[in-house]
Amino acid sequence: MSELRQQDKPFQIDKWKVWEAFQRVKANKGAAGVDEESIAQFEADRDRNLYRIWNRLSSGSYFPPPVKAVEIPKPQGRGVRVLGVPTVADRVAQTVVRMYLEPKVEPIFHPDSYGYRPGKSALDAVGACRVRCWRKDWVIDMDIRAFFDTVPHDLVLKAVAKHLSPDQRWILLYVQRWLTAPMQRQDGTLVARDRGTPQGSAISPLLANLFMHYAFDAWLAREFPALGFERYCDDAVVHCGSRRQAEYVRDAIAMRLAQVGPEAVKLIETSGYLRCLY
Repeated sequence: MSELRQQDKPFQIDKWKVWEAFQRVKANKGAAGVDEESIAQFEADRDRNLYRIWNRLSSGSYFPPPVKAVEIPKPQGRGVRVLGVPTVADRVAQTVVRMYLEPKVEPIFHPDSYGYRPGKSALDAVGACRVRCWRKDWVIDMDIRAFFDTVPHDLVLKAVAKHLSPDQRWILLYVQRWLTAPMQRQDGTLVARDRGTPQGSAISPLLANLFMHYAFDAWLAREFPALGFERYCDDAVVHCGSRRQAEYVRDAIAMRLAQVGPEAVKLIETSGYLRCLY
């Protein structure tokens, strides 16, 4: 692939990023998408497949296929969680974009955001929570119901755009296409999506963290700087000194989540409750 041919493309995407993205997808394994192509089958014609992804991403002509709906039972018989499984090729393309976007947003994330971040884990969140529970007796234990199904697209795109330079607007183009790619059910029917970012995709965890950074982390740190918290994606624990404070902060969080956008008012519910730890 000559340097001249790369310069002919409207979007400058390093072909080695595509190669590294494939290595990550291969290491993560995962099931086939709607095209039923496994990682092994993709790798059998690897070079041509990777070139096709690079060529389409670089030219602006990449359009994601539908994501495959896969139902996963929730623990204790609490229904099912629907995962959206992209094709192997689409996971590679998403990983390429994530590799460009993540270094731009990762430095601004709050240190007590632990989900799906490099060098952080659920055990880190538990450790921080344990230390703070010795200092304050009350916690708000918060969960956002159906978070991945209800994230408002307009606010996600606004957050992404905030961190892009003019020559990287192509990232916003592809994020929008992935957010609106339809979901294919087991019977083959397609379901249009005007909200949410499917669990199971390579780009969704980063988009979820970016949304929650502005909707929750940065807001809580600004409005209640004395309170510690730990967040793992859509689950969070906030530490308070008294029941009265916990009730006040819980109500403020509920109001905040209702204010992050006109669409989110209808879609996001908090199921926070209070717990006394002594």
